[in-house]
Amino acid sequence: MSDSVELVVDAKATLGEGPIWHAQKQVLYWVDIMEKKVHVYDPATNQDRAIDVGQYVGTVVPRKSGGVMVAVYHGFASLDLDTQQLKVVHDPESHLPDTRFNDGKCDPAGRFWAGTMSLTGVAEAGSLYCMDKDHRVRKMLDKVTVSNGIAWSLNQKAMYFIDTQTHTVDAFDYDVETGSIANRRVAITIPEKDGFPDGMTIDAEGMLWVAHWGGSRVTRWNPANGKLLQTIPVPARQSTACWFGGPRLDVLYITSARIGLDERALAKQPHAGGLFRVRPGVRGLEAYEFAG
Repeated sequence: MSDSVELVVDAKATLGEGPIWHAQKQVLYWVDIMEKKVHVYDPATNQDRAIDVGQYVGTVVPRKSGGVMVAVYHGFASLDLDTQQLKVVHDPESHLPDTRFNDGKCDPAGRFWAGTMSLTGVAEAGSLYCMDKDHRVRKMLDKVTVSNGIAWSLNQKAMYFIDTQTHTVDAFDYDVETGSIANRRVAITIPEKDGFPDGMTIDAEGMLWVAHWGGSRVTRWNPANGKLLQTIPVPARQSTACWFGGPRLDVLYITSARIGLDERALAKQPHAGGLFRVRPGVRGLEAYEFAG
């Protein structure tokens, strides 16, 4: 175990987000939302490839049938990593030009969950959606301000979700067969002095890892009792998301952002917007793929 964070790619991303490890390909996908790019990082070659998708891209997930799925400004879409062709398959907010998709992941049944947020800072203007493998989309939550991290418990009976402005990680009862959620309650409260909860993942022991926007850290929590277990400092104030990768799933990758930082702040954190990694002493889980 080491709490020493290493810079992997000095990407200087405007808004790096959504890291996810594809175990079959042994690569890390991540996005730069505002620069409209999906990144593919290969640790074997230390090469990072960027694909311009032509619109804001909030998150990326592996797809069982090949390529990846993304949540973009104009809805859920497929992306062919070879041809770089983007195809929007469903836009549930085509009538709302001032919202965009943000973070999301696939659930244990292979459904793609992703949420939206206002482009102009309007509170509770977003929603959380779930796309089934047949591309049918359901709205699961409304009145969301900044839809962010999402994860499922090891026993597949709970879903965890972050609406960043609430400073909490909420838990829901989750039905893997239907994808339904119920009984919302607070599992973890993030102190305001530590920044805002952003992206999130779960480890092989069922503990949650949360990146802190404005907090220069990622933290590990027990969702059963809300207790803080571990803090890892990150040399980027806008730490955005994290995910376990590597052949043993024991490397925690962390994305970050430069947006919102002035020249003085950037001088103190020159690698803001970079992709980082650390070995925190626990392992993660393989990412669920989109089943459609």
